[in-house]
Amino acid sequence: MKLFGKNHIIILVITFVILFLMNYIGNDAPDKLQRAIMTASAGVIGLTMGLFILNKGKNDKNPPQDFD
Repeated sequence: MKLFGKNHIIILVITFVILFLMNYIGNDAPDKLQRAIMTASAGVIGLTMGLFILNKGKNDKNPPQDFD
């Protein structure tokens, strides 16, 4: 998957909405909006970092020599 391509943006939006709703609906704390936004943002950032690490070695022309 290409980073920040059409599919990546769609997955990020879906992830943000799901995490936001899970935290906003199920929370009774007075600052539930801030917590839901921070949790959803952290999930999106983590997903982006994971995809960056995954795609970093995808087109590697020089793999390790003795990789079994």
